[in-house]
Amino acid sequence: MMNRLGNKIASKRKDLGLTQTDFADRLSVTRQTVSRWEAGTVLPDIEKINDIAGILGVSCDYLLNDDIREDDITSSPVSRILQKAKGKTVRLTFFDEEADIDLFDRDCRIADFEGNWMKVESKTKNRQIEKLIPVSSVLSIEIMKEDE
Repeated sequence: MMNRLGNKIASKRKDLGLTQTDFADRLSVTRQTVSRWEAGTVLPDIEKINDIAGILGVSCDYLLNDDIREDDITSSPVSRILQKAKGKTVRLTFFDEEADIDLFDRDCRIADFEGNWMKVESKTKNRQIEKLIPVSSVLSIEIMKEDE
């Protein structure tokens, strides 16, 4: 585990273009400490793991769990939920101040999403609605059962 953790820290640090000294300064440790983590000779203190993950833009789970793929490191819980809901019939609930009247109390489909935005499609009697909405405006997503 020690060497895998060190390899993950070194790889992500380098991806960000940070030197060991830059990284150490952000964590209030010495460059030698970072070097020992990356070499796998010592583990970071548990109190530092959250700070390390934050600077590297990864989850603590990614750093500490060998079963989590690198593909999952940038995937937020919201992204994972949207991925499961993509293409399915859903009903969206919005925060009151950001309610979308076109999609209020209407079945729709999450066509795609990227970052903080999702493309939502819905049909009315008269027209097809396609909207790009901010994910932050959505309070909840209910996945509707498909007719069998």
